[in-house]
Amino acid sequence: MNLAQFLAGRLAKGIVVLFAIAVLNFFLIRAAPGDPAQVLAGEAGAADEQLLIQLRERFGLDQPLLTQLWVYLKGYLTFDLGFSYRQQQSVLSLILDRLPATLLLTGAAFIVSLGLGTLMGALAARRAGRWQDSVITTLALIFYATPLFWVALMSQIVFSLKLGLVPNVGYESIGTNYTGLARALDIASHLVLPALTLGLFFTALYARMMRASMLEVAGADFVKTARAKGLAPGLVSRRHVARNAILPVVTLAGLQAGQLVGGAVLTETVFAWPGIGRLMFDALVQRDYSVLLGVFFMSSAMVVGFNILTDIVYRLADPRIEAVS
Repeated sequence: MNLAQFLAGRLAKGIVVLFAIAVLNFFLIRAAPGDPAQVLAGEAGAADEQLLIQLRERFGLDQPLLTQLWVYLKGYLTFDLGFSYRQQQSVLSLILDRLPATLLLTGAAFIVSLGLGTLMGALAARRAGRWQDSVITTLALIFYATPLFWVALMSQIVFSLKLGLVPNVGYESIGTNYTGLARALDIASHLVLPALTLGLFFTALYARMMRASMLEVAGADFVKTARAKGLAPGLVSRRHVARNAILPVVTLAGLQAGQLVGGAVLTETVFAWPGIGRLMFDALVQRDYSVLLGVFFMSSAMVVGFNILTDIVYRLADPRIEAVS
């Protein structure tokens, strides 16, 4: 199967998955108690029946459920994710405004977690049974078991409030009017804590996976043959062991790259990071159905895209793999 056929098959499956997720999300959101009309009427202090009827007509909530579903799916086919009456703005523009911040956060967390986790796992495997292995394994277990919100709060207290090394909240400093490199450095300083917080959990997973994979590959026949030929231990580890051991890590990283968006909801809320995770949290509190469904759809599309990209990278990393549709 050539690459074009492979991509076509993956895209077709991705479209089916997105359609199923969109329908499921629609019914799950509608099953939740409350609706935008009740929230807005309650905030206005005039939750009488006539006002609720008018608001439901305005939002289209008075239509039969299947009619609402059809309008919702038809809009998605034309890339119309709806309109937020709460924000008085189209959902697509709201998401596109927030998406760069989320991609920056999740991208930085992904790079940090994959790089640090792979390095820690490789070092632990090379020092298996020694004190370095015990230290790395213990740290990975602590990172994995510690709740994300606790890490976020403690990092704010220690590194920002106590030590004053980096800012604790926000995307950039307010009122500074930085431009160019100064603005980039300012954003980077605000990115440090949320990116490290979000990446620590996945660092632990990659470290454990890399260690186990390297120990398994180290016992393979081709590695024993390389050592018997007199190759240097470092060369054997880099060229033969690490290169083959990293394939399962690549698969795991690709599958969990999309989960970073889900983890970003809590991280963005704690650190006041203006991404789609924070947007989704606010929309949930406000019962803003259109925004919630739009963010869910965009997040699902990102997960599907990451999975397809992982399949491509895995296939390129190991040409022996015969991809199937």
